[in-house]
Amino acid sequence: MFKKVLIVVVALALVVGFAGCKPAVEETPKVEQVLTYNVGAEPQFFDPRKATGIPEFTMLLNLFDGLMRYDIQGQLVPSMAKSYDVSDDGLVWTFHLRDAKWSNGEPVTAYDFEYSWKTALAPETESEYAYQMYYLKNGAAYNSGDITDSDLVGVKALDDKTLQATLEAPTVYFTSLLTFTTYLPINKKLDMENPDWAKSADNFISNGPFTITKWVHNHQIEMVKNPNYWDADKVNLDKIIFLMVEESSTELMMFENGEIDFGNNPPLPEMDRLKDEGILTISPYLGTYYYMCNVTEPPFDNVLVRKAFAAAIDRESIVTNVTKGGQLPATAFVPGGIPDAEPGREFREVGGTYFEPYEPDKAKQYLADAGYPNGEGFPEFVLLYNTSEGHKIIAEAIQGMWKDTLGVNCTLTNQEWKVYLDNRTKLNYQIARAGWIGDYTDPMTFIDMWVTDGGNNDTGWSNLDYDRFVDVAKSTGDQAVRMQAMHDAEDILMDEMPIIPIYYYTNLNLIKPYLKDYYISALGYTDFKLAYIEEH
Repeated sequence: MFKKVLIVVVALALVVGFAGCKPAVEETPKVEQVLTYNVGAEPQFFDPRKATGIPEFTMLLNLFDGLMRYDIQGQLVPSMAKSYDVSDDGLVWTFHLRDAKWSNGEPVTAYDFEYSWKTALAPETESEYAYQMYYLKNGAAYNSGDITDSDLVGVKALDDKTLQATLEAPTVYFTSLLTFTTYLPINKKLDMENPDWAKSADNFISNGPFTITKWVHNHQIEMVKNPNYWDADKVNLDKIIFLMVEESSTELMMFENGEIDFGNNPPLPEMDRLKDEGILTISPYLGTYYYMCNVTEPPFDNVLVRKAFAAAIDRESIVTNVTKGGQLPATAFVPGGIPDAEPGREFREVGGTYFEPYEPDKAKQYLADAGYPNGEGFPEFVLLYNTSEGHKIIAEAIQGMWKDTLGVNCTLTNQEWKVYLDNRTKLNYQIARAGWIGDYTDPMTFIDMWVTDGGNNDTGWSNLDYDRFVDVAKSTGDQAVRMQAMHDAEDILMDEMPIIPIYYYTNLNLIKPYLKDYYISALGYTDFKLAYIEEH
């Protein structure tokens, strides 16, 4: 990993960091190959079909192997698929699977993939990410219940080693989607015999570099090298211990005491020191930190109120004085680093900005027009965030900005990860902290989450014109048409403001220099397939 602090303001590359290169002559590492990583939270779901959070993604993508995988240089390469063919019209993809086994020694087959994908789409699974599989023929119709015959869904095992996917429309980034957790395989036999297999380590079966051996809920998950992994010869770590320490100050103390090798939640008050001492690594992160509004209930059902609250946030002050990690003020939802239709241009560059980082006069006028001049008569409300010292400090800063600019009173409430996510989903909040990291490098990963009743649309917001633009973008392979439709959709999103963008992420980590050959993706997860610990 780079020792210097990196502040990236140019287009993001998909690969954002790796460290070290082993010598040409392979040597058996002499140091104990045990890595301790702080993932920060108990998984909400540990079934790949239902997972939604970055903590889960990092663990699951080290436990499972999809058809495609990113290598240490950030290049997309076949993994469980030896190779694949695509029809001339771009609709039929045929994957040829390699010989591989589950961690229990059973063969991984195309039927496992077919079963996994179809059950991820099944309405009874209630996967928030089911829409990621709407690219499959009849995927959306099956998920909605409009059709009930799973045989009509565009995925089919032709035999043990051949999987065929038929798409609704040509999708240029389909191979990128295949690295995502929802497209990972699960063991069909296990799931049919024990639907609760993903709730403990006792019956957990995976097909990736590591397999789970211990799960102490709300404390730690342990994984060991999977001897049955098809590429096991390249896996160096014997064990990974994932801790669930929520408090950033505790994480830093454990890191400095040698109890943690890798942390991803450095405390904001320590940022200047950590940068000065070269402890902190900063790398690109394809994501946006934002607040979401429950638009189904007063006072945030009023678009003028939402615009007032958005305009009253001083984003430059947040990134300069609070987060201090090279973040940029977010004046739109889709971040930079994603190509547009015209070669050499970014989606954000073409789309431009929708507002200034801080507009106090507009904020006051919006609130007055909404019927609350100088905040008079505005009810007290609650800002919800998941437990984190960093989120608390940001929330306190914004709480003060809203008070000073709008004259409104806000109460802060924090909840642990699973409870917070559950209340967001059920709209048991007024304003809530949120963050979104791209699932692949295309604007659609930010745009399609806000469609009516979308699995990750936890705002209650709906706009049929928005839905129509998303449908247009998903129904064509014409890049110019796709991109324009997504720009039109973002125009609507930013005009109605069910969400309030605050800043564009950077990836902040504490990493021991002796850890080598890990891969940090701008999409949020860290892959330890090739990682090793050198003598220190």
